[in-house]
Amino acid sequence: MKVTIVYDNEVEKQGLRAGWGFSALVQAENTSPILFDTGADSPTLLHNMRELGILPKGIGTIVISHAHGDHTGGLSGILEVNKDAEVYVPTSFWGTIPGRKVITVTSSLQISEQVFSTGELKGIEQSLALKTDKGIFVLVGCSHPGVGDIIDAASRFGKVYGVIGGFHGFHDFDRLSGLSLICPCHCTQYKSEILGLFPQQCVKCGAGLVLEL
Repeated sequence: MKVTIVYDNEVEKQGLRAGWGFSALVQAENTSPILFDTGADSPTLLHNMRELGILPKGIGTIVISHAHGDHTGGLSGILEVNKDAEVYVPTSFWGTIPGRKVITVTSSLQISEQVFSTGELKGIEQSLALKTDKGIFVLVGCSHPGVGDIIDAASRFGKVYGVIGGFHGFHDFDRLSGLSLICPCHCTQYKSEILGLFPQQCVKCGAGLVLEL
C-alpha cells in the first residue's frame, strides 16, 4: 500500500505547488486509487496530480474528511474530470453532488479490502484506517475530533502503528508514544514540538511525499 501527499501547506518535491489544505492518494492492492480530501482549490490539486503522474480519471473513490473548504475546495474540479468516482462524505457535509453515487458516512464502514472509515466522529469528521502488514495506519484530515479519539476509533480495526495528516491543536503528546510512524501535516499547530519529541518516528510532510506502508 502507498500513500502520496498531493496537497499540503508545504512541498517536498520540486515542481509542486503548496496551498493551505490537504489531500492524499491511497493506492492499495486489488482496488482503484482512493483520493482522501481535495485541498483548497482545483488548479493546485490538478497541477500536483499531473506532476505526480496521477490520473484523475483513474480514481475510483473520493473520501471527504469534513466539510471545510481547505479539504473540499478541489472537489468540483476533479469531479469535472472524473465522471465515475463514488464519493464518501460525513453526515455533516452540506450540499449535494448530483449525478454521483454518494455514500453518507455515520458509523464505521469498510470502503475497500484494506481501507476503512472510522465513521463521523463528534459530528464533524471521518478518518481512514488503512490495514497493512504492520498494523493500522491512520489518515486524518484536520483531527477536529482529537488525534487520541481518532486513534481509539481506528483501533477497532487493529493495532495502530502510525498516523498522518493535520493534527490541528492536538498537544496530548503522550498519545503518540508507541507509534512507529508519525507525520504531522497541514494544520498541525504544534508540528515543531512533535518533530522534536519524536525525531526517530517522524517524517516531514509535504506535497510529493510518498509513504510505502
